[in-house]
Amino acid sequence: MEIKYTPAFLSKIEDIFAESNLYLRYEKGNFKSGYCILKEQRVIVVNKYFPTEGKINCLLDILKQIEIDENLLSAKTKKLYEELMQENLNG
Repeated sequence: MEIKYTPAFLSKIEDIFAESNLYLRYEKGNFKSGYCILKEQRVIVVNKYFPTEGKINCLLDILKQIEIDENLLSAKTKKLYEELMQENLNG
């Protein structure tokens, strides 16, 4: 799957988090890697000053680290999630 660094693609990735009952926030801060995960509250904070490409890369990194309940995802979002995870396994 080709990663597109566009606001539309960013929105699709954000949908994975929203449908998984994860709260995604964009905040200012001095994040070394661009994001932090607060596991108990299921909150993900991404540096809001990152460009679209940086935000997408951060969210993809997070998806590799956390467990997503695919049963919560709509068919369209689940397909994207599975493609991203397959890309991670192969790439």
